[in-house]
Amino acid sequence: MAFKPSAMKAVKAMQEMKVVKKSKKVSKIAKGRFAKATVLKGNKTKTVGGLTREQLMKNKRGKVVSKKAAANGKRAFRNIQDWVSSVVAARKALQVSGFVAINGKSLQGKALYVKSKALRAAGQGGQRTAAAGIAAPEASTTSE
Repeated sequence: MAFKPSAMKAVKAMQEMKVVKKSKKVSKIAKGRFAKATVLKGNKTKTVGGLTREQLMKNKRGKVVSKKAAANGKRAFRNIQDWVSSVVAARKALQVSGFVAINGKSLQGKALYVKSKALRAAGQGGQRTAAAGIAAPEASTTSE
């Protein structure tokens, strides 16, 4: 009989502890594959890396990226933009389709390299060089 009241006390204590126990707080930090998308949507406040909604944007493909990274990519692409456009022009001129390694072992690849290099040197590489060609005379007329 002495055992029963102590068991009752233990059960009562367990019930009281259940009442006192708080629920877990939902995290405001987004984790995982779609963390940036979740933050941009507004469901969470920031990513694990600390990016907030103001620091995120969608790129032209629709992927959520940081504004800083997108700006760095644009800046880096400016260095190779004329080469890329000259390769595109050379592929069109030589009627090359499919994968061809530029300056690779094949004759087609070597021809592609020579042609694109020539186009780039001639300034017929594409949009950027054409825009620079138009903008350059205006700059020289203003300095005179």
